[in-house]
Amino acid sequence: MDVLGSRIVIVAFDGWNDAGEAASGAITALRETTDYDLVHSIDPELYFDYQYTRPATKMDAEGRRQLTWPEAGLWRPRDPGPGPEFWVLTGVEPARTWQSFASEFIDIALRDDITGFVTLGAMLSDVPHTRPISIFASSQNEQVREAHGLERSLYEGPVGILSVIEHFAESAGIPTASLWASVPHYVASATPSPKVTLALLDRLEELTGVDVPRDHLRTEAAAWEASIDAAAADDEDMTEYIQQLERTRDTWDSPDASGDAIAQAFERYLKRRGDGPGDHKR
Repeated sequence: MDVLGSRIVIVAFDGWNDAGEAASGAITALRETTDYDLVHSIDPELYFDYQYTRPATKMDAEGRRQLTWPEAGLWRPRDPGPGPEFWVLTGVEPARTWQSFASEFIDIALRDDITGFVTLGAMLSDVPHTRPISIFASSQNEQVREAHGLERSLYEGPVGILSVIEHFAESAGIPTASLWASVPHYVASATPSPKVTLALLDRLEELTGVDVPRDHLRTEAAAWEASIDAAAADDEDMTEYIQQLERTRDTWDSPDASGDAIAQAFERYLKRRGDGPGDHKR
């Protein structure tokens, strides 16, 4: 059996970890493939600062006003098929008591025999939208790295809730992997970013062997890229900047660029910007 096992929690949170809504978009795509049942939901009073993440008001079908509160929950597939099951942990990144937040979900994971965690994140980066989306796949678990050829992140600095959950899962004996997508920073306002979401799901399938239907994303990704091409065509400076990013990317992708060199350049980039996995606050 694969080191990540047969019952894998896919984790993504709105906000800090989710440039271009790419990671949360991947969770949405997963949840559209099958019906899910809620396993556990946190008490928002314990974990959210309502001045930072405010409740919202909406009208129900009878025209009555209701409040919805920020939330985070663990979901399981109602009718899992053959092969590994994808459970889903998603919601809004909490504002406080992260240790308790992570412990609460890890306790549920141990109770329900979860065998692995895969966290999904997305960060703004100096990359062109015209090239394949870069995914940095890493793990702090030696067996996972050896089984899947992943990197070991050497990043040091502030982290987000994804890193906290990974740490608590590994401490509890549940192996983890992390997938971080690079979102072109100059299209930050063009959300959602289906091309980035698609790249995350492609890499998730490579990692786990689980097929996720995503043909609609391929169509949306092509339209997203075409819309940015059209905007760049009317802006000389933007066109020149994208071409510069393309040259840099092509150099990275050349046969002369080793995996170690790329990994080291990625780590230097994170430290320089201070917005690596878990350090870019939007």
